[in-house]
Amino acid sequence: MCSGWPSQFALTFLIAWAGFSPHEGGHLSFGYVTTLLLLDAAVLIGMIFWFIHRHGEKPRDVFLGNRPIRHEIWIGIPMTAVVFALALVVLSTAQRLVPSLHNVPENPLQQLIASRGQAIVFVLVATIAGGLREEIQRAFIIHRFEQHLGGAWVGLVLYSLVFGAGHALQGWDAVVTTTMLGLFWGYVYVSRRSIVAPAVSHSGFNAAEIFQYFMLK
Repeated sequence: MCSGWPSQFALTFLIAWAGFSPHEGGHLSFGYVTTLLLLDAAVLIGMIFWFIHRHGEKPRDVFLGNRPIRHEIWIGIPMTAVVFALALVVLSTAQRLVPSLHNVPENPLQQLIASRGQAIVFVLVATIAGGLREEIQRAFIIHRFEQHLGGAWVGLVLYSLVFGAGHALQGWDAVVTTTMLGLFWGYVYVSRRSIVAPAVSHSGFNAAEIFQYFMLK
């Protein structure tokens, strides 16, 4: 239910039923993609908090643990550079060793960003739908695996594979890279029991990518 696949399929169907097309001028529609990402973030976060409440747990215990939030933020900021370096190494290594993995010449999301205003809006959307929602989602799934489904490390590996597969639109090399990033962020959560540092570094990484795409146009 909280993997991201059921909610996105359902929302895609509902948005299409309402008459909105995912494409505009032969490319992905900026309005469609941003709307879908924000709606999916709202639905998933709502479901996760509802499940936590139904289980008699507190969101703070699951997502923040006992660590001071400010301290975790200061850990997450420099971690952004570590994540960016990791992504660069994994992506370049994958393309060098298995060139066929680079099956998408240009990231389709890059085509969405045509102006500075769109880049800023997309950074905000990526912060909510990426940095926040995906780290809440990752922590919740790892937490549930730890309780009922074979352990936190099983959940970390399986969900990282799902997380990577969700980026198949961007190419198989992106799948490999995001799988490794998912493993890294999940490891930080398992080690620290707080999503703050992963969420900060995830948001920073997404913002850097988006502005990089904009500058390359």
